[in-house]
Amino acid sequence: MNKIFRIGLLLIMILLVGLCQAQTKKKVVKKPPVHLVKSKVDTIVATIAPAKQIAEIRVKISTSLGDIIVRLSNKTPKHRDNFVKLVNDHFYDSLLFHRVINSFMIQGGDPNSKNATPGSMLGEGDAGYKVSAEFDSALFHKRGALAAARDDNPEKASSGCQFYIVQGKKRSNSELDVIEMKKTIHFSSAKRMTYNMIGGTPNLDMNYTVFGEVETGMEVVDEIALQPVDDNNRPIKDINMKMEVMKEEIK
Repeated sequence: MNKIFRIGLLLIMILLVGLCQAQTKKKVVKKPPVHLVKSKVDTIVATIAPAKQIAEIRVKISTSLGDIIVRLSNKTPKHRDNFVKLVNDHFYDSLLFHRVINSFMIQGGDPNSKNATPGSMLGEGDAGYKVSAEFDSALFHKRGALAAARDDNPEKASSGCQFYIVQGKKRSNSELDVIEMKKTIHFSSAKRMTYNMIGGTPNLDMNYTVFGEVETGMEVVDEIALQPVDDNNRPIKDINMKMEVMKEEIK
């Protein structure tokens, strides 16, 4: 009897050992360490291409007195695109800087200025359409600003082609205070510092669309502004222009 009991007990032990070994052979699924999970997520995120920013467009304005390179603002897409189209269409080639006022600005883009007779009054020519105003407080009439000319239309819509580059002059805080009261606009401390130290034409802010700025060639702007002019502020000696769109850069 004892022998039978011992044999039964032995069989039970063998069965239990077999079950334990079977369990150890099962595949154990382990959770990956936290740092590996994060790494995988980072990898997935990295494969998603970031939103492509619009390239900044630069235009070279060549004159007999040197080259001016202007950078167009993406904050004013209507003016930017219109200007680029006209440049690519060679609209501005052989036109004049027909209105020049020292310490204020130089203006060009009148299609009537091409092959204009000496002494003839210019400034009334246009492209046959206007561009809706695009005012942005970050774009103001500091020295070197590129802006669109316009007539006295109540919408303050810009000329389809005429533009000006600000030369301007330094302005004191008292002068800026007067302009603020007259024009009911506000100059931030940063703008005040710019007008104090660099200069511009602050009285035109939020009244004419600024759509770019001079990147290089302000000395050429200064040289053009110093040219002798007639009673209509047209330079006595013609200053022709030619434009081309330059390389684009992603910021």
